[in-house]
Amino acid sequence: MKAENQGEHLDTGTEKTINEDRTELEKTLKPHWVWAIALGSAIGWGAFVQPIDWMKEAGPAGVMIGFSIGAALMILIAVSYGILIRSFPVSGGEFAYAYLSFGRTHAFISGWFLTLGYICIVALNASAFSLMFKFIFPPFIESGYLYSVAGWEVYLPEIVIAVGILAIFGYFNVKGTGLSGRIQFVFACFMVVGVVLITLVVGLQSSTSMANLEPVFVTGKTSFAAIISIVAIAPWAFVGFDAVPQAAEEFDFPAKKAFMLIVYALVFAAVIYSLMIMATAMIRPWEDVAAEGHLWGTGHLIQNLLGPLGMLLLAIALCMGIFTGLNGFILAGSRLLFAMSRATILPSAFGKLHPKHKTPHIAVLFTICLWSFAPFFGREALTWVVDMSSIGVSIAYFYTCYTAFKIFKNTDKHEDFNPKINVVSPMKKGLAGFGALASIVFIGLLLVPGSPAFLGPNSLIALLIWIVLGLVFYAYKRREFNAIPEKRLNYLILGKEEVMSEDYKEVNEAE
Repeated sequence: MKAENQGEHLDTGTEKTINEDRTELEKTLKPHWVWAIALGSAIGWGAFVQPIDWMKEAGPAGVMIGFSIGAALMILIAVSYGILIRSFPVSGGEFAYAYLSFGRTHAFISGWFLTLGYICIVALNASAFSLMFKFIFPPFIESGYLYSVAGWEVYLPEIVIAVGILAIFGYFNVKGTGLSGRIQFVFACFMVVGVVLITLVVGLQSSTSMANLEPVFVTGKTSFAAIISIVAIAPWAFVGFDAVPQAAEEFDFPAKKAFMLIVYALVFAAVIYSLMIMATAMIRPWEDVAAEGHLWGTGHLIQNLLGPLGMLLLAIALCMGIFTGLNGFILAGSRLLFAMSRATILPSAFGKLHPKHKTPHIAVLFTICLWSFAPFFGREALTWVVDMSSIGVSIAYFYTCYTAFKIFKNTDKHEDFNPKINVVSPMKKGLAGFGALASIVFIGLLLVPGSPAFLGPNSLIALLIWIVLGLVFYAYKRREFNAIPEKRLNYLILGKEEVMSEDYKEVNEAE
């Protein structure tokens, strides 16, 4: 099935190497923890910090419609994830799926770009926590000025806060998915309750009004262009659900439940985004607030309307969003590194497990150290890489959906039908094909000049640098990676020497 068939077949003298011990993670994750990982990773800081910025791009209705469409598209893409998680519950997610369909080189490409997406999102989550302190306690944060980057002033306290929160959640993840999973669920519940309370309390105030949502679409843009500009960032806004396949190896429940957990998380995420837009816009005419250029528009409005208690409620919800995002992506990023290490494309240290907690502790520590550099660049510079995260995850989405598209066939009469690896399922093939097409559309919206969501020059430069780094790294590792016999690599990545149609039989019968 793989487009590449690199690596020589094993002879009798080396056959025994196929079944060498394969490092595996412990199965500790409960279903509600996995739902919380998907939801918390998808929400993060954006729902609480970005409403005014998003309304400046599309207007309240444009944002809510755009995110609703984005969630629907993500659910269609998630169909392919559900199929592949069920058949291959292994760490690595999209890295493993790209290998399954396209081979080694494409597996690296998928893993490399997905790593980019995770780096961007965690960096901004950490900086958002500092931003909250900068808004609530400006004298404290601004007491240690260091330098400016792209017009953004960087202070020592905000760096200490960002690095400290990363270290705390790194510790939780080293201690085990049991601890981090429980924490994730509690934080996600607090976040949901906090958002609902904020919306209700704001709506019950006599001074607020739905009339403040006017104009519902931003002026100077067609309603279609406004909505599309938000749909284009849906891969970034909902990226958290792909943490589920990264953790699939640790499910303490049947992998067939993963799809509905993803769907529930995406629906909750779309509702939370819409509620925060509505709560922000009801307080005052949003165009007036946008023109005032506040550091944190939503925080400014809530503080003026509800006072310290309202600000406390918003701060708690924001903290829960940031904490769940950090926790989810540290888990996902470390599992991706673990899987790529197990396949020998990354150094073997990332594949080692903690002797007591059985977690990929070196991968966790590496991700924390890497992301700890982000606060030093200032938030303005970090925004240059936000759109790049959409590129990274959209590429991973495409590989996943196209893999499912290749697995399922409309009929067994096609010339390329292989009874060993293909299954007849027109409906699943159609859904997977639509998901692949949607992924291409997302990429096009960000890369095609003239698109409402076309990347800015700084983002394009940063993306190019990442691509060059990937080419250099792969050139260095290519010979070693390609020398691994195919059956051995199948075993390391997928957990089995050969992929057969029986792997998808249960999925097809459940249709």
